[in-house]
Formats: sequence, C-alpha cells, structure tokens
Amino acid sequence: MTVRTDSLIARSAAHAVAAVLALSMLLIAASAGWSQTAPPPPALGVQEPAPQESPASPPAAPARENSGLINEIGKLFDKLPPLKSPRETIDDLNTRAKDASDSLSRLAKPSSMVSGRMACPVSPNGSPDCKLGADKLCQSKGYSEGKSLNTDSAETCSAKVLIPGRTRKPDDCRTNNYVTSALCQ
Repeated sequence: MTVRTDSLIARSAAHAVAAVLALSMLLIAASAGWSQTAPPPPALGVQEPAPQESPASPPAAPARENSGLINEIGKLFDKLPPLKSPRETIDDLNTRAKDASDSLSRLAKPSSMVSGRMACPVSPNGSPDCKLGADKLCQSKGYSEGKSLNTDSAETCSAKVLIPGRTRKPDDCRTNNYVTSALCQ
C-alpha cells in the first residue's frame, strides 16, 4: 500500500491543530482558577474591624501574588530595557557609521604584494621572526613595512653529514625560514 505525501502532510497538520486546541483549552481551564480582579471594596460608611492576632496564633501567611496571564506579561515588559529616544538612536547610528568609515579608511591604505626571498631571523626564544623578514623584504622593494603572506623553510646541513659512516648529531643541520611574499605599505 502506498501512502502519498500529501495525505501524510494533511494528517500531520490535522494532528497539530488538534494538539493546539487541546493545549489552549487546558490553559483556559487552568487560568479560570486564577482571579484577575481584586475583591470588591467595602460599602461606604462601613468599616470592617482589623483582625487582631492572639499571642498563641501562628503568623499570618503573606498575601498571595496575583499570578494571572496579564500579570505575567506585565512582568516581562518590566524586564525589558528602556527604549531610547529618537535623538539617542540617531546619535548611536552616527557614531557607528563614523567608526565604520574610520575602519574602512585604515584598510584602504595603498598596499602592494611583493615577492622575493628574505630570511626570517631567529628571535631570542628560538622561533623565527618572520615579521622582521617581511619588513626587510618590503624595505628592499621601497616600502616601509609589511606583513608576511607566504613563508618557506629549508634545512641547511654542514658538510660533515656527507661523510660516510659518520653518525648524525643534532647540531649538524638547522632549519631556516624565509618570507617569500609579503603585503607591503
């Protein structure tokens, strides 16, 4: 037996509508027990005596807060941040636009990509400092500074490695790093 997808969609939609209706009936029935109105005021000219507590009676329970749907929605609105005036909103937009234009003007500085091969000097902690290599590469092309875009590394070994039968020692070879292209300003 084949079932068409149209009939499956229609059945699932009917089930969803029935579920929503059942849920709304439950909410209506549950909210009927929660009063949204205050008790009626006493008649004019008649005052009810204030209840007096006896020393042996337990303390009175605190007044129950009205927890109806409208009250809950009011609490949600109280938690929202205050709205800004139109003038404050426009000032904020102007500030953001100015910041964005400043950022774009910093990016729009004339720069050029150059290619070459400049060694990255070794920094005091032992790692290659390719920022200095990029600066040197850019300065050799007439620019003031640069950022490395592409690097290369090569292992350089002493001639002792070529001696037959000699065991290789850790300080026989070293790795040199080079900047091969940089973005210059």
